[in-house]
Amino acid sequence: MAYQSLLQEYMLIPPVTRVYTTACVITTLAVQLDLVSPFQLYFNPTLILYRYQIWRFITTFLFFGNLGFNFFFNMIFTYRYCRMLEEGSFRGRTADFVVMFFFGAVLMIFCAFFINLLFLGQAFTIMIVYVWSRRNVFIRLNFFGLMNFQAPYLPFVLLGFSVLLGNAISVDLVGMAIGHIYFFLEDVWPRQSRGQKLLKTPKFLKKLFDPEPEREYAPLPELANVRPGGFDWRRRDEDNPNEGNG
Repeated sequence: MAYQSLLQEYMLIPPVTRVYTTACVITTLAVQLDLVSPFQLYFNPTLILYRYQIWRFITTFLFFGNLGFNFFFNMIFTYRYCRMLEEGSFRGRTADFVVMFFFGAVLMIFCAFFINLLFLGQAFTIMIVYVWSRRNVFIRLNFFGLMNFQAPYLPFVLLGFSVLLGNAISVDLVGMAIGHIYFFLEDVWPRQSRGQKLLKTPKFLKKLFDPEPEREYAPLPELANVRPGGFDWRRRDEDNPNEGNG
């Protein structure tokens, strides 16, 4: 019963959040159990281009370090804000959420070619948090009981906390910058007088993730007892036998 309830709760998690966080946990456990090495996962343009280790495009987003406070801290924020985005502003728009993932991943990989970024999972988390915070500007948050602030300040609070943990500030800045680019292109520019929506979701993704529900057609009325002309004169005569007898 406990296993079934856990499985049921797990399946209630929105699909994109469920797949991404599960992949992060499995990757970290695989490293912890020495099934794979972090050296097989980090972003390395040379190995990708010349040895065709294409999987590094994906694994760089899945490893958050060995099991410890830093890992659990990042996973909690990743799961929480990824799920709130998917169930909030992306509710019923899974394909658009997948496009946001691809957009952020492509820009981060582009930055990684010029900046020494080995693992991009933390930057990806900051991007998700940034988009959520800009779409929920009136929500007040409490950070570990230490401070209260409005949602738009959350990425900066996480940036300061990351610095205290000794992480590289460049990772968080990349995540915030790409989150802002997505927010501007998706939420700001289309609302301008000459603006237009630049990020368009391909139709095949919509068919894959957001298929339209089948239309329900009302059954046709029974036509067997309907007489031509629309009026049953015989029944009228039976109901009024004296009508017409003057």
